[in-house]
Order: sequence, then C-alpha cells, then structure tokens
Amino acid sequence: MSGPFGSSQWMYLSELPPRTGARGVFGGGIASSTDNVIQYITIASTGNATDFGNLTTIGYGLGSAPSNGSRAVFTGRDIGSATRTDTMDYITVASTGNATDFGDMTVARNYANGASNSTRGVMAGGEDGSAKNTIDYITIASTGDATDFGDTLTTVYAAASVSDGTKGIWNGGVYSSTILNVIQQVTIDTTGNSTDFGDLTVTRHGATGVFSNTRGVTCGGRISGGNRVNTMDYITMASTGNATDFGDMTVLKTHMGGCTNLTRGVMGGGNNPNHIDVIDYITIASTGNATDFGNLLTVRAYAGGASGE
Repeated sequence: MSGPFGSSQWMYLSELPPRTGARGVFGGGIASSTDNVIQYITIASTGNATDFGNLTTIGYGLGSAPSNGSRAVFTGRDIGSATRTDTMDYITVASTGNATDFGDMTVARNYANGASNSTRGVMAGGEDGSAKNTIDYITIASTGDATDFGDTLTTVYAAASVSDGTKGIWNGGVYSSTILNVIQQVTIDTTGNSTDFGDLTVTRHGATGVFSNTRGVTCGGRISGGNRVNTMDYITMASTGNATDFGDMTVLKTHMGGCTNLTRGVMGGGNNPNHIDVIDYITIASTGNATDFGNLLTVRAYAGGASGE
C-alpha cells in the first residue's frame, strides 16, 4: 500500500516503536530504606500510584527501564552498602505481579539509564564507585545477558535518557567529579560509540527524561554544590543541537522515575534533599510548567521508571 509520500511512508509508520503505553511503572528506590517495590499509574489520568508487585531484588539507582511497549526491563542497581549488581529483571507492564529474572548486564553498575525501540534496549554509562563508559544492549522480547554495544564519549553516570526509536540520547550526567551539560547519542539498531548531539541549558545530573516520537524533555536534576533544580529543557531528537527551555517542575528535585505515553510525560518521586512522593506531569508537545498528578505509595527517590500497554 502506498501513502501520499510513497510506500516508504507506510514502512516507517509500521516500524514506529511502541516503547510506551497507557501505564507507567516505578521500580525500586529508597523510601525509608532500599526496597523492591514496583508501583504503577495510568498516565492519561491523574491520581495516586497503586501497588504492582516486587522486583527480584531490592535496589536503588536503577536505570530508566528499556521497554518495547509490552515488557519493561529493570537494569542494574545498588542493593545497599555501595554493592552494585548486574541484575536485570522484567515485568509485563499490562499485568501486575512480581518481576522475573532476565539475565545480567556486561558490567555491574547502577545509574545506567536505558533507551529503546520496539526490539532493542540500550543502557549507557553507570557507576560502581567510579563512572563507566560502558554501553550494552539487550533484545527486550527475549531473556539473556546483555551484549557490548560501544562506549560513551566519556565515563558518565546518571545521565537522563530519551529516544525517538531510532536514536538513544543521554543528557548530562557526571564525568569523574565534573557535572556535564553534554548530550550524546547512538543509533539503537546499530552498535558503536556515542557521538555528540549538543548541550543542555543547565549542567546537571540525576535528571529524568520523558519523550514523544519527536521531542525529548530532560526534567530536574542536581547542579554543582548539590543544589536541586526544577529546570526542564527539550530537544528535537531527529536533529542535533542545544536544548531549549521548556518550563519548570512543580518542585525542585533529582533522581526521580520517569514514564511517558508519547503525549504526556510523568515524573514520580525524587529527592530535594528529603525524599518526596510528588508526581507531576507535562504535555510534551507544548511548553510550560508541570502540573500536579498525585502521589507515590510512599516518599521515594532513585527508582527506575518505564511505561507500556
């Protein structure tokens, strides 16, 4: 079948990766202590989170979970006392219940955020006491250990990730003890090292990323001196260049979980510097300040976020 732009248009549309869906999930993190709780929301509505089940292990600093729209994979974590693991486990987002073992990452670490398309998840950076330049990937619909993909521009951890299904993009983070404003990218379906995309409006780490098919928004984070920000800025993912101001979150916070249905981006929990249960949301296609969504089950920071049907 041909569309107004020829048959290639329909091929492109059929390959648009779902990666997201109606439900957002937040896994692990630190409440009163590190735990393995998974909770969920319905992204298009507002309201408080509901219990989903449990991860296979406790942990915090989980990366944003790669999702193919059906399955979400939680990758890496600190299980306490600075003990990082290579654990990966997965859930079927549309159901509820406990997570199942998926396999192992190539390197044990936390703060390795993920980007994905309809088949592949890519996890970049992370730290196990020092920052890593590791990029590895998985096939989300299967189970098994991760495979080496390439290297980031520098060692980096806690960089916010977004994706349009073609590119995986990581924003900011920490290199050594230096906080970055660098945006870097990979092509998800290939392997290789990341390349420069542009710069954020504010140098920071511990932000979260939400996205549509075209726009990626980096939300919150922590700047030099330990101060939290409510800054949000955005990029058009198909191009390269520097980020543009989007608006402000409802509170100053860092290390929150993020999820999206490609229309709305939702940011749950975080640290400011006390852990909080605030969930807020934005409409990604517009610009402006975030709006209150509801609350997590408890105050929580350092959780991994994902979404799916």
